[in-house]
Amino acid sequence: MPSEADARTGAAESAPLTVGVEEEYLLVDPVTRQVSPRAHEVVADAAALLGPRVTTELTRFQVEVRSDPHTVLADLGEQLRHLRTVVARCALRHGVRIISSGSPVLAPPLPPPITEGARYARSVERFRALDDEQSACACHVHIGVPDPAQALLLSNHLRPWLPVLISLSANSPYWAGRSTGYASWRTMVWARWPAAGPPPYFASPAHFEDLVGDLTASGAVMDRGGLYWDIRPSHHVPTLEVRVADAAQTVDDTLLFAAVVRALAADARDAVAAGTSAPRPAAELLRAACWRAARDGLAGQGIDLSTARPVPAADLARRLLDRIAPVLARHGDLDLVRRGFALLLSRGDGAERQRAAQRHGGGLHRVVDHLIVAAAGDWPVNSNT
Repeated sequence: MPSEADARTGAAESAPLTVGVEEEYLLVDPVTRQVSPRAHEVVADAAALLGPRVTTELTRFQVEVRSDPHTVLADLGEQLRHLRTVVARCALRHGVRIISSGSPVLAPPLPPPITEGARYARSVERFRALDDEQSACACHVHIGVPDPAQALLLSNHLRPWLPVLISLSANSPYWAGRSTGYASWRTMVWARWPAAGPPPYFASPAHFEDLVGDLTASGAVMDRGGLYWDIRPSHHVPTLEVRVADAAQTVDDTLLFAAVVRALAADARDAVAAGTSAPRPAAELLRAACWRAARDGLAGQGIDLSTARPVPAADLARRLLDRIAPVLARHGDLDLVRRGFALLLSRGDGAERQRAAQRHGGGLHRVVDHLIVAAAGDWPVNSNT
């Protein structure tokens, strides 16, 4: 018969993991539709209501919001809608609008205006032109874990799913006035950094610490905050941070992605508890699969890591849903995710929706207008007023 301690351990392993989200928005001028450097004013205004839940980012085109950790997805969704509404209203007062896109659709010539601060100045001095295209915006999902060792074990299990997560969240087909031909150009922009893309398979916490120490000593990263891997143990909160996604057009898009990531993490936790080893696809193949996912998004082809052959990205997404369905059911999230998947497959990923807006006439101005409306959600904003 299981002991009381065993029962407590089992309950802890089956309890829903906490999930929190960081979202980054771009500020745009409603007339020119170009990104606008008003972040300092908008953040100062919004902070009166949101406090540390809103902050600036590297460029003065960007605003970042941070949710609390939640166990109930509906509560997370409610807070994300509140955060967007407050920032959108503050932006309106300063004559600009917010969009949630992985990349600036329309932008002035490089380099962008950089936010003041010692860290950002150090980054520009060290990484030079790499910072010129950092108006990219992401959605970071934080999963609560008890310690860094557990976070690294979960990271090992999540690595093979990174290409599918890129396909699901692709939302950056345009950059500064041109079509890139990619569904997620932000993924390619971030891949240029010294410590970016899929993380290594970590054999132990000591392996992680040794590698971080070497990267820091080499000057390739300034500190732990400069580890731009798609999955990493957070350097400031006790979470595993999944950083692979473009900023999502709508709160519903964000919520679907957060639900999928939490379920993958819970599935990984079950695998770790059962002593199941994490798959170890070749680093080169995993990187190639991420590239293909960034190029094609959900509408094209992905790479099956078990065969190295192209397959429809939508089929890989369905495999992911089948894999996490038992965990989603356990958490009470299965219906929400199935509905979200069905909608995503029917109307397309964010990149396809941006392209559809462009095809309806009005060029890239129409794309920006579409993104303004999508970001506002239940609080409608006329982009030309």
